[in-house]
Amino acid sequence: MENFTSYTVIFSTVSSKEEAKKITNALLEEKLAACVNILPSIESFFWWEGKIDTANEMLLIIKTLEKNIPFVTKRIKELHSYKVPEVIAVSIIGGNKDYLRWIGESIAVLSNSKTNF
Repeated sequence: MENFTSYTVIFSTVSSKEEAKKITNALLEEKLAACVNILPSIESFFWWEGKIDTANEMLLIIKTLEKNIPFVTKRIKELHSYKVPEVIAVSIIGGNKDYLRWIGESIAVLSNSKTNF
């Protein structure tokens, strides 16, 4: 079985379309992600400050490489309006090899980048 653990999907919820686009554009322009999907209009229920809360949010699905998790996390925290933004990474254990190869090729420049995180 082939090892796909170097490929990762990161989930992050955001408060608005503007915030979603701001984070998406930064991640793509900085070659931290190959693709970001924006899912509109999700309703989230969660514990916050000792009580159950709810929010209408959007969900970002970010395709990247495992080595980029700390960089993506840092950028989301810098750009996000939430005090504690969601950043959850999930390893990809399989899939279309051509698509996964494309993810790697799309962001391979990062290792040669002068971006300081």
